[in-house]
Amino acid sequence: MTCDPVRLGVAGLGRGFMLTLPSILADKHVRLVAAAAPRAESREAFVAEFGGRAYATIEELAADPDVEAVYIATPHQMHREHAEILAAGGKHLLVEKPLAISLDDATAIVDAAARAGVRLVTGPSHSFDQPVLAARRLIDEGRFGRVRMIHALNYTDFLCRPRRPEELSTELGGGVVFSQAVHQVDVVRVLMGGEALTVSAMTGAWDPARPTEGAYAALIRFDGGRFANLVYSGYAHFDSDTWQDDIGELGAVKDPAKYGAARRALATVSSPEEEAALKSGRTFGAVDVPPAAPHAEHFGPVIVSCDRADLRLTAKGIEVWGDTERSFIAAPADPSPRAEVLKGLYDAVRGNNPPIQSGGWGRASLELCHAILESATTGGPVQLQHQS
Repeated sequence: MTCDPVRLGVAGLGRGFMLTLPSILADKHVRLVAAAAPRAESREAFVAEFGGRAYATIEELAADPDVEAVYIATPHQMHREHAEILAAGGKHLLVEKPLAISLDDATAIVDAAARAGVRLVTGPSHSFDQPVLAARRLIDEGRFGRVRMIHALNYTDFLCRPRRPEELSTELGGGVVFSQAVHQVDVVRVLMGGEALTVSAMTGAWDPARPTEGAYAALIRFDGGRFANLVYSGYAHFDSDTWQDDIGELGAVKDPAKYGAARRALATVSSPEEEAALKSGRTFGAVDVPPAAPHAEHFGPVIVSCDRADLRLTAKGIEVWGDTERSFIAAPADPSPRAEVLKGLYDAVRGNNPPIQSGGWGRASLELCHAILESATTGGPVQLQHQS
């Protein structure tokens, strides 16, 4: 049966768009037809590469009658404004994680979509990765019993990559909690399959030159006495991909000779403006589209403890450590690594099906991120109110 792809516009042609672009190009469920971006160079590159139309403003994109849905890949703090404009223009929404910075803004986005009668999908995040979804299917089969405990950890160079000034301000959505914890939160929520109740956490902000959170540890309590432990550091020292067969987050094999590259590049800049310019060199129109990766995307080592087995998620698949036997279940890379979120958008628009990760899901994950920050400040557990 022929697939009638959703005609997709993109708001923002920065790094987020670049990371999702290989999936968009490989996926039959969507077709790029338009974009909005403030930089003329990016707009010109988009039209030259894909045809269609490129606008300087979100309002122009919202008024384009050929656009059915828009992938909002603008900076976090702009999500509410852009979502409200696009929803009012009748566009279905795929909003890059996190859904917003504040919970009030997240609620406003959910309400705007409901008022306009459009579908709202939150993502992509690493909860859509092939190994995560394969593990969820194994859990649903029931042969391993219930999930009881999850450990997820990731050590990266995130905070030492080139950043715009607002990305180093927690109040403006910077730091590792809003950009990175949301991945781990989404992953454990998918795998746990239940309601999160409380969060106890600590955060670390250890570099005065980059005054935002670069690390955290969080214990999330779920229903039935189950729990998940999340650990993250973005300070560019230990690299936990060494425990993932030296396969990086986007599924490519890492070159050991490039260790320390982020810090070396950062040492070449002497001002926030120079650093922002360095980041601009990683956006659409400035670099080539990444080639297809040989392995699935991942977000660091994850171990899921069930009644009768532990499951270790890797970029190649799932190791099953059962009561008396070990086995391995491959999870090959999809040519469209983020196929599930794009299919979810397609099913929501074409089939009028509820999104697999709706606006309510995105708000619940954002609440967990805020709870990490609040618990780290108060020193006590935080009760959750907006889980689903």
